[in-house]
Amino acid sequence: MLKRSLGYIIILSLAVLSACSSDGSDENSSAGDKSMEIFGAEEWTQYRMGPDKNAVIDSGHEPLEHMRLATEEEVRATPVVADGKVFIGNHDSGEIMAFDLEDGSKIWETHAPNWIHSEAIYHEGKVYVGYGNRDFNEDGTRGTGESGVMALDAETGETVWEFNTEGAVMPTPAIYGDHLYAATGGRHLYKLTLDEGTPEHKYDLGSVVTMSSPSIYEDTLYVGGGRPDPQTFYAYDLQEDDIKWKKEFPDVAMGLDDVPPAAADGIILTTALVYNEDGESEHEIYAMDTETGEIVWKDNWGTGKPVENNKSGAPMIHDGKVFVASPKTETYYAYDLKTGEQLWAVKGTAAKAPPVAQDGIVYFANEEGVVTGIDIERGEKVKEKELGGTLSPAGPVIANDTLFVGSRDSYVYVVPLSDFEDVQ
Repeated sequence: MLKRSLGYIIILSLAVLSACSSDGSDENSSAGDKSMEIFGAEEWTQYRMGPDKNAVIDSGHEPLEHMRLATEEEVRATPVVADGKVFIGNHDSGEIMAFDLEDGSKIWETHAPNWIHSEAIYHEGKVYVGYGNRDFNEDGTRGTGESGVMALDAETGETVWEFNTEGAVMPTPAIYGDHLYAATGGRHLYKLTLDEGTPEHKYDLGSVVTMSSPSIYEDTLYVGGGRPDPQTFYAYDLQEDDIKWKKEFPDVAMGLDDVPPAAADGIILTTALVYNEDGESEHEIYAMDTETGEIVWKDNWGTGKPVENNKSGAPMIHDGKVFVASPKTETYYAYDLKTGEQLWAVKGTAAKAPPVAQDGIVYFANEEGVVTGIDIERGEKVKEKELGGTLSPAGPVIANDTLFVGSRDSYVYVVPLSDFEDVQ
């Protein structure tokens, strides 16, 4: 009996040790899995990832080494850093490609039937991208040739579905629930199923949307519209599939349909150009209540040099502050989001893109191929890095202390923040 009891004790002890070992292994395995999490965002479902447009990602990885990813043509859209890859679209030529972030190698490349001006978005293993050009039709709508949205397999680049629209999809589409929303130069907002691209709703906005990529914030889609006048800003209820409110801007001459709005803390922001009494265009910023469309505050930056394309700068929100560049006044601005108090204005080079902010520094990419870092509290230039070409009007993003930005010289620059030089 003693031997049998000892045997049971030994067996039980081994079982306990095995269970402990198993638990420990699972913990180690989980830790190992965590360390092997994929570089970049898990989801990227609207322009610059979220409604505030501050595209910063921390997936727990070390910064990447400096790389320059070569593409076929101009890159005007934001590089989308997700799923261990960077997804990039070319402008006139319509290529879209994926690069592996471990070594910078190209994984796949495919073509859209027309320009890719908007960034891709990423969701559950698929990449969605809009296409179309900026040429006008006789009826005043924008986009000649084929226009539409493609869904691609993120691993292979194979087309999952394609849907043709009336008018170009130059703005970045946005995902809400199981649907994708695309605003077009044909004055419509389309609602498509994510799995098959089946159209479930088509709303007539009545305004051409050129590059105002919709911003989704608290069950509402916000977008700026252009022709025909007056230029109009829309709040679209995504649960009701109907307009929540719209605000006309009779004094705006241009730009409302170009600017992707930014939203946070119950405020939605955009910018546009107006004409003064001398017939010169001036740049303005507007902050509206997200529930009513009432203007909470606005500011006028005055006039400056003529600007071709993307005439109006795009805002970004971070830590209760608004950051925006004006290509017309060649100045970088910071505001208090709630009060509209201007915190600082720093003279620089023309920039159209929304900036990106991290660790007390906001980074602006300009038309001369330079990224400038400004101290958020002091409003002083503290960092700088010269890259190349005219940097993308869609702006830089940061993933794991690494800055990504596209350029019209056909490259996407991948730069660790440690490579930035101090400004003396």
